[in-house]
Formats: sequence, structure tokens, C-alpha cells
Amino acid sequence: MNPHFTLPDKRIQRGVGLVLGLAIAGSWLAIHAWGMFVFELSWWNWPLALAVAMVQCWLSVGVFIVCHDAMHGSLLPGHPRINGAIGAVLLALYAGFAWKRLRDAHFDHHRLAGHAGDPDFDEHHPDDFLRWYGTFFRRYFGWRSILFVHTVVGIYWLVIGIPMAQIVLLYGLPALSSSLQLFYFGTFRPHRHLPGQGPGFADHHNARSNDFAPLVSLATCFHFGYHLEHHRRPDVPWWALPAAKRAGVGRVAAIEKVPT
Repeated sequence: MNPHFTLPDKRIQRGVGLVLGLAIAGSWLAIHAWGMFVFELSWWNWPLALAVAMVQCWLSVGVFIVCHDAMHGSLLPGHPRINGAIGAVLLALYAGFAWKRLRDAHFDHHRLAGHAGDPDFDEHHPDDFLRWYGTFFRRYFGWRSILFVHTVVGIYWLVIGIPMAQIVLLYGLPALSSSLQLFYFGTFRPHRHLPGQGPGFADHHNARSNDFAPLVSLATCFHFGYHLEHHRRPDVPWWALPAAKRAGVGRVAAIEKVPT
């Protein structure tokens, strides 16, 4: 670990993580409920619906990042059962994902980053966004998620009577767009091979970080684009990654000698 970067006291970390997690997940659930059960889509208010969909996409990214912190135990340090419970509930609501399966896959990603066997990496298309995303989508969006989404859509449309256009715009579009946003900023950009330059990574983590300012980093992927910092210090929660970057966690000499 980087001697120049120290995490806040665990009590502070738990408090910040819980408040931010509740704000993100609570807003996400509230907007979804409003969009499905209160809002009525019409020709004159579709710009508002589109704006809400964009906010919901960003919040969906945030919900997944909260779950990601739960996987690493950095959401509520020292409380693995609570981390697991929060992550399991939110992942199930997000798209019917199984907590243990995704958690184990994510740990495999850290262990095998950028190599064959890494579930987040496409070794056959390491510089091709669309093919890699297709591989990524097929690996994670299995029968459980398909059944969950179809069940939810069926209940909303056939039982409750919500118009399909409203379901697509305020439920389907944010969910799909958030998967693209997460993949592009949190997987493809950090781990892709640069055309004509080969891998070009600093060390065995096979990851790089973006140079976005903190506000842009927050808007794109809740700081998950500071990806080398995350791989070197997976105990750092998402909201502390800018501080880890400023402290030099992503600099080569700060952590380890680069393999020759």
C-alpha cells in the first residue's frame, strides 16, 4: 500500500459510504417509482422524460459502483455481512444479478486483469469496443437477468398498464445506457490495448487511469476511471479515489517496480 495515502478513520468511512450510498440508491429508486407510477408520458413532456432518463442512467452507474464497493468491503469497512446484504439487494434490483456470481467474477478480474480468464477482458478483441462490449454483455447478462427484466416489464405493461414507450424510455434506456457507460469508462478505456501501440500498461495490473478532472470523473463513472488507483488500492472507496490519485497511488514509483 502507498505510504503517502491513508484512508479516513473507519467510522468516518462507514458514515460517508452509508450516506452517499443511501443518497444514490434512494434517488435511483425514487425516480424509478415516480417514472413508472406517477409520471404520464405525453408528446409535450417527452423532453423532461429524456432528461430524467439521463439522470437515471447516471444514478444506475452509481448504484453499481456502490455494489462494487460492497464487494471490496470498502462501503462499510468491518461489516462484511451488511456489505453483502446491501450489494445483493441492489444488484438484484438493478437487473436481477446474483451477488456471489458477480463478486467472484470481479475478484477474478483483479486476479487476472488483462489476461485470458479475466471475465471483464476480451483477449481476442482488446482494442475493439463493440466486439468487446458484446462479449462483456453475454458473460454477465444471463438467463437470470433476462427472466427478471422480462418479468418486471410484463408486470408493468400487462398488469399495471404502463405504456411500453414509458417503460422503454424510463426503465429500459437508463439500464442499457448505464451498462454502456460503465463498460466504456470503467472497463474498456482503462484496460484496452491502444491501436498501434500494444498494451502500453505500467505494471501487471494492466490498467490505466484517465486524466479527467474530479467533476468530469464523477459524471462519467463515479471516479471508477481512476482505475489504476483502484487496482492498486481496492480498499479505497469510490469517493476517495480522487484523493488517492492526488497522493500518487497511480504513479509507478509510488507502489512497485515496473517489471522489465
